[in-house]
Amino acid sequence: MKPLIVFYFCYFAFTNAIAQQKPLKLWYDKPAKIWEATLPLGNGRLGMTPDGGVLKEKIVLNDITLWSGSPQDANNYDAYKSLPAIRKLILEGKNDEAQALVNSNFVCKGEGSAGERWGKYQTMGALEIDFTYKGHQAGQPDVKQYRRELLLDQATANCTFVLNGVNYKREYFTSFDDDVSMIRLTADKPGQLNCRISMNRPERYSVKTEGNELQMSGQLNNGTDGNGMQYLARVQTKLKDGTVHAENNSLVIKDATEVLIYLSAGTDFRGFAFKEKTKQFLSAAMEKPYELQRSRHMANFAEFFKRVHIDLGEGSSSGLTTDLRLDDFYNNFNNDPSLAALFFQYGRYLSISSTRVGLLPPNLQGLWAQEINTAWNGDYHLDVNVQMNHWPLEVTNLSELNLPLAELVKSLVEPGKKTARAYYNADGWIAHVITNVWGFTEPGENASWGASNAGSGWLCSNLWDHYAFTNNLLYLKSIYPVLKGSAEFYKSVLIKDPKTGWMVTSPSVSPENSFYMANGKTASICMGPTIDNQIVRELFSNVITASKHLKIDRDFRKELENMLKSVPPAGVISKDGRIQEWLEDYKETEPTHRHISHLYGLYPAPFITPLSTPELAQAARKTLDVRGDKSTSWSIAYKILFWARLHDGNRAFKLVREILRPILNPNNMMGGGGVFPNLFSAHPPFQIDGNFGATAGIAEMLLQSHDGCIDLLPALPDAWKNGTVKGLKARGDYTIDMSWKNGKITSYTISSTKPGKVKVRLNGKYHVHTISRKQFGLWIFKNSVSSRKRS
Repeated sequence: MKPLIVFYFCYFAFTNAIAQQKPLKLWYDKPAKIWEATLPLGNGRLGMTPDGGVLKEKIVLNDITLWSGSPQDANNYDAYKSLPAIRKLILEGKNDEAQALVNSNFVCKGEGSAGERWGKYQTMGALEIDFTYKGHQAGQPDVKQYRRELLLDQATANCTFVLNGVNYKREYFTSFDDDVSMIRLTADKPGQLNCRISMNRPERYSVKTEGNELQMSGQLNNGTDGNGMQYLARVQTKLKDGTVHAENNSLVIKDATEVLIYLSAGTDFRGFAFKEKTKQFLSAAMEKPYELQRSRHMANFAEFFKRVHIDLGEGSSSGLTTDLRLDDFYNNFNNDPSLAALFFQYGRYLSISSTRVGLLPPNLQGLWAQEINTAWNGDYHLDVNVQMNHWPLEVTNLSELNLPLAELVKSLVEPGKKTARAYYNADGWIAHVITNVWGFTEPGENASWGASNAGSGWLCSNLWDHYAFTNNLLYLKSIYPVLKGSAEFYKSVLIKDPKTGWMVTSPSVSPENSFYMANGKTASICMGPTIDNQIVRELFSNVITASKHLKIDRDFRKELENMLKSVPPAGVISKDGRIQEWLEDYKETEPTHRHISHLYGLYPAPFITPLSTPELAQAARKTLDVRGDKSTSWSIAYKILFWARLHDGNRAFKLVREILRPILNPNNMMGGGGVFPNLFSAHPPFQIDGNFGATAGIAEMLLQSHDGCIDLLPALPDAWKNGTVKGLKARGDYTIDMSWKNGKITSYTISSTKPGKVKVRLNGKYHVHTISRKQFGLWIFKNSVSSRKRS
């Protein structure tokens, strides 16, 4: 019993020490003028974004499961009959003719992602609060001391201001306890709260009151008979002083001193009994004292968030409002080293807030959408975007949040088998470039982007990462059929390139890019794009390793080992010194294209590294130099990861600065990426993968574990000369704490669930340490680099 007591004492001492530091927060001195300046809150299922308006507050509502559309079978079951002709044309160098044939016979049937059947992730609507203030007649009120905050380490937001001598405060959170959204309105003088609460949605909704409960409900379009997913939102209040009554489908509150607003919402996704459950959630929440609900919410959230602490120093601009910090950082980053740390933790905050085990992974919007017609349908793109959403999870100690993606991928296997048979007459399963919650695996509706073979193999890389970081054999056993099925597909479809003898995919594309042919025409369809070759090499290698660890499928393992000998190398250097993007050394139509898919072998795969493959690493550098730094936000984030893997911390930091470029126009798609005032990643428009990719990139600058060792500070920029980070994870289930001064490690701790030897690289040298001291249930190695003690 005593060791357990000591453990909890140390744990709470550690978490309290973190809690006593300056809070991690976004803050502003005015209400949000655009939705991309609102404060995002979410508990993995429910989301809300309050704008902090004084006379009228609009709070956009979300549920991660709210989708229009429905399952469909858009496979062309005769597509495989065109496969020999398509491949023949590609082999003859007639890629443009092959592409025309793909567009005719080798895309999905129907409207694809442009149709109602495909569906969209949609907003649930909005909760609106119209306020009246005693003594205020008309016009803009004379508000003083306005402040709006999002506290990342508490997952709460607040808004405070003074009006007519009264201090008003609003608090908001989406509860990690009773699964409801809560808003608390207070005034420091009695009877000063007067407001009207209503709900609305752009379409397909009705609002009513039952007693003093406000309800909004509706049914989305499924693309067939119109009767798709159903949803329901309930609102009730508790008052201190004053009265509440229903009036014209609203709740009217008069002369209150405190108002608690409870919102419970749900959908019938996967048969969820949303009507009964929303009522139960609401009742349970209202029975608890507010402070208990709030404290339990923060404690449950902290179990995830406080696993990692980062300190990169603090500059003179750290006290500015967040929008001003962004302006100042872009122009003079030395004044604010802590902004990068805040952005790193913001990405972790968004991850925790936008998914939970048993539900859906974050989509292109994460959890937050203000529209019915969300950008790119708010769906899952499989040619980098959904993968990027999950890149930070393992290394930043949020491992279990990868499991919703694993479940989504498992759901694609059966429809993916039909698609593999329909288009390739192949074994195994395939998903191409886009999917949704309805299990879509068919090619997209246009060959230039929709014929990518990379989607399912790339998803398997994410699934493998969870095992690589956790060493969880039960998990590996659960995903092995998925990995094997994907390997079976690629094994079944690879054909021999007569020029090289390599086994390659055909037809395929290098995601969303195109090239010039010898005749001057352009095409996207090709055979053996570099990303496919890298993915096949990685997937086959992982399935071979999994087979060994699980001690199964020896014969299949041998088949893959033999086939690997004929898979193209992870990188071929072109005549101009770059990594070649296609099997042929084509000239790209857009040298600065946002996709850099042919560097998949640099990240996320471990095939190109400065220490193991220096020539390929140099070619990757030249590739990135030609691509340039300015692009969409997710592309900038990807480049942070690439430069971190190349051990160029200053170039990676240049991209950190680039992604923190302030963007104010959410509709200017031609202006390049950055972040909006609330730090949402700007494609533009808002697309959350840049947030997650940047967090992964910053982590990769500080810690890497893919090249045969744990590498401490592999890409530290000059801007972060001194710092501390605690709780990052390395492959093999190691947890790393470290501190550095003047760019050199001064102390570090490695903890593990089992003893053993571990190889570490720091300050330019390799060390082999023995982890042999047990402490609080973990095996620990602790070292102060300045001391003479070595292991």
